[in-house]
Amino acid sequence: MFKKLVAIEPVSLIPSAEKELKKFAKEVIMYDNIPENDDEIVQRIGNADAVLLSYTTDLRKNAIEKCPNIKYIGMCNSLYSPESANVDILYAQSRGITVTGIRDYGDEGVVEYVVSELVRCLHGFGNNPDGSPATPWNGVVEEITGLKCGIIGLGKSGGMIADAMKFFGAEVSYFSRTRKPKQEEKGYKFLDLNNLLSQNEVVFCCLNKNTVLLYDEQFQHFGNKKIIFNTGLSPAWDEIPFRKWLENENRCYCDTLDALGSKDLLNHPNVRCMNVSTGRTRQAFDRLSEKVLNNIKNYLTH
Repeated sequence: MFKKLVAIEPVSLIPSAEKELKKFAKEVIMYDNIPENDDEIVQRIGNADAVLLSYTTDLRKNAIEKCPNIKYIGMCNSLYSPESANVDILYAQSRGITVTGIRDYGDEGVVEYVVSELVRCLHGFGNNPDGSPATPWNGVVEEITGLKCGIIGLGKSGGMIADAMKFFGAEVSYFSRTRKPKQEEKGYKFLDLNNLLSQNEVVFCCLNKNTVLLYDEQFQHFGNKKIIFNTGLSPAWDEIPFRKWLENENRCYCDTLDALGSKDLLNHPNVRCMNVSTGRTRQAFDRLSEKVLNNIKNYLTH
């Protein structure tokens, strides 16, 4: 059991999970706002031996080193790699601190968002950003059936989007740093990045945070009259060629500003950004809470 567990910011646990935390620590403190700076982070942690945080706060060396009692840091958000994490994992590990994170808790909502927006685009449902009636993407109402779709990053969420597109009859290909034989058995064709861009009308970027793969060369291969979805937590592109590409007859879909990158692009006529995390559903919070609690249980029992 921990002596003191502190959630230094809101961590999106459901009420029953917050109550269960009391089984794992003699004292539990849950903050309901985001700390403004490292000094406030250090003050909140104090002499705690366990810390919880979400994706909205960075916990770096200069704060961790001032909190000598920390033994456990639980990230209540996605952890893909030390490099992309909002916790200085390598420094924490050098101090003997265990850092855990979670994955695959909000993907279902993201897949629903992608399907919804693509259908609206192909059918011409709703209105344009300027309020004018939308028209079908290709001038005639179309289905997803037969649509050429490329997935960049065939991890959990990318694989789910690929499966959804296949269900609706799309032709699916993918690019990933490693081949995915089991996915290829489903009929998903591996292509190098430039060929994937040139051969598909719709491309879904499902990459880890701070991973950029699309530069000027890639946008030249992508060409015009194309659609890009970015479902990651940061832009998958270099901004200058992306802006140039947007000026043509193309369209970009992002659910969050973090995925889009620049606030001024929210009003761009070829951008559709919901500015809300589509993975933050009731079911996602249930999954998140279960995974966070399981990480704590596993740490305390091993």
